[in-house]
Amino acid sequence: MGLTIGVDIGGTKIAAGVVDEEGRILSTFKVSTPPTAEGIVDAISSAVSGASEGHDVEAVGIGAAGYVDDKRATVLFAPNINWRHEPLKDKVEQRVGLPVVVENDANAAAWGEYRFGAGQGHDDVICITLGTGLGGGIIIGNKLRRGRFGVAAEFGHIRVVPDGLLCGCGSQGCWEQYASGRALVRYAKQRANATPRTPRSCWVSATAPWRASRASTSARPPGRAARWPSTPSVSWPAGPEPVWPTSPRSSTRPRSSSAAASRTRANWSSTRSASRSGAG
Repeated sequence: MGLTIGVDIGGTKIAAGVVDEEGRILSTFKVSTPPTAEGIVDAISSAVSGASEGHDVEAVGIGAAGYVDDKRATVLFAPNINWRHEPLKDKVEQRVGLPVVVENDANAAAWGEYRFGAGQGHDDVICITLGTGLGGGIIIGNKLRRGRFGVAAEFGHIRVVPDGLLCGCGSQGCWEQYASGRALVRYAKQRANATPRTPRSCWVSATAPWRASRASTSARPPGRAARWPSTPSVSWPAGPEPVWPTSPRSSTRPRSSSAAASRTRANWSSTRSASRSGAG
């Protein structure tokens, strides 16, 4: 295959670039991410047209910030973009007249690093991407691992804070809410508004939550540590296909009532007691 176009769709911008078989970027084009699904398709078309000017392009690859199906055609759900079962491949192909493949953006980044970047020469690679959200890609044995539902490496939606901040995925306490670009900007604005001091002081204040979280990780109270392992780190079971929230800004809080927490603690205690009895 000759030249192709890679399109990265983020929460704030859409970037397109013409790439040759050696991974060299020959031209680029950027546009802002529109707020609507149809607007995003128009923006992708514009970015592809702008980047491909003067080049003979054969295909388009799209890295989408969301959960992509195993056919690499439909975005099932996106926490930071208004996509719900969005047939992105079909829509873009109709607009640009070229073959299109859709992949999760962090998976695409991981494969790019494996082929042409920091992962060259390695069989196993883990990539973590930081932007509007936080994503990841996993390569094991020279193969990209998507998982059963295509969301194997969604590190940003691992729950790291019990009953924490509400995330766009519908869960609470996701890593993305504390370590993404959007989260860091939020921290900086909060600190700057609360303590209008010198730039150095603002930086120290803005990074305080991050530094505190690192300290709490190594010195977590025993009671909290005993409770947290019993709480699932993901929002869906391993069996049936997950049901995605109806809105990326859904205000529906996950089921985390005190009664549910009590039941979870009871289950954890009974499991621990049973294992001790068996050991005896």
